[in-house]
Amino acid sequence: MAHPLRNRNFRLLFTGRVIDGLGDSVSPAALTLAIVIATRSSGGLAVVLVCSLLPKVALLPLGGVVADRLGPRRVALAAALVSGGAQLCIGLLLLAGHIDLLLIAVAAAVKGVASAFDSPATLPLVAGTTDEDGRQAANALMGIASSATSLAGPALAGVLIFTAGAGWAFVLDAATFAVSALTLALLKVRPVHVPAQSLREDLAAGWAEVTARTWYWTSLIGHASWNFAAGMLATTGPLIAVTELGGKTVWLAALQASAVGYLAGAFIAGRARVSRAILAGNTALMSFAVPLVLFAVAAPAWAVVIAYGLAMACLGFLNPVWETAVQQEIPAAVLARVSAYDWLVSLGAMPLGYALGPILAREWGYTWPLTGAAILVLISLAVPVSLPDVRNLRLRQTPAEAAPPEAAPQEVPPPSPPAGAPAAGATA
Repeated sequence: MAHPLRNRNFRLLFTGRVIDGLGDSVSPAALTLAIVIATRSSGGLAVVLVCSLLPKVALLPLGGVVADRLGPRRVALAAALVSGGAQLCIGLLLLAGHIDLLLIAVAAAVKGVASAFDSPATLPLVAGTTDEDGRQAANALMGIASSATSLAGPALAGVLIFTAGAGWAFVLDAATFAVSALTLALLKVRPVHVPAQSLREDLAAGWAEVTARTWYWTSLIGHASWNFAAGMLATTGPLIAVTELGGKTVWLAALQASAVGYLAGAFIAGRARVSRAILAGNTALMSFAVPLVLFAVAAPAWAVVIAYGLAMACLGFLNPVWETAVQQEIPAAVLARVSAYDWLVSLGAMPLGYALGPILAREWGYTWPLTGAAILVLISLAVPVSLPDVRNLRLRQTPAEAAPPEAAPQEVPPPSPPAGAPAAGATA
């Protein structure tokens, strides 16, 4: 059976997403340094980050509706062009030496809006450019690429910042969005018929698909708890590393271990033959409780780093198999809307952890808040693991060597029948 990359349409999608992902991993470091150096304050950076995140969270459900209605290829292409324009504006401002926080915040908000439409389109794009028997391998490739670009991006950002200036990092990001748009313009996605409904009916139909599947919404709650705990650790872990574990190098080592672990987990997901993949993935995800407790008790640095890397390997395994299960079980006509709700829950939970982590640590120290987060992870994931709907859910096809998919037909506008027809793992 052929590798998914032998399919021209998926190959174009994969190429565009890899290049786009590299640019997206370069610009955050450049933005952080540019604003902090110019303002000597973290307040301006916080404003820009909030302006980027809030529109995305607020508009995700609408983005899912639009991606289902207009087609994921068109929506992702438009989002890439808008995002590229926003990043180019920021780059030109920085190159001109004009650090205007208001203008940068507006451009960041525009990119956040575009991202709200792009994120729900990803699962339908993969589903529409691959056959079912090659889908898990394709999802794993996307995860591997994401992890690899997250490793390479900051290094490239450092080179650009110290040799050419932070503005060029954004110019590069804008160029990668242009390449992504080009690949989207060239590829073909299978057309999916979507019944014509009102916006309210579209949103309700997507939500009905979520609540109708016990395996999905219970797992989604577990994943949200995981993301909440990850948010807490992201804000308290660096302080624990610096004050209790020997310095900033411990936290940097943990981050590198997490990136390598995620890469390894995604690679395993592309090769594994696990039929009860959601059961295995949710069970593996419970391992995140171990680094939470080790950070909480200030365990030896080597143990913390290893445990964190292994937990991220479990996440790297879960994400591709979760995406494959969602693509298998959710009707194609509502896939973007269901994905949008997944993203909404994930993105909503992690910032809550960001905010509560320092507050709880200030009141009760590190031990109890992180231990409580570990218990929350275990309980919230033990519930779906114990349910028959999760235990009995099987992937119909295992990955790795998919049959050669036929070229998907050109995406066409869906017909407009009479109104009234009914209708996550976005783990970060």
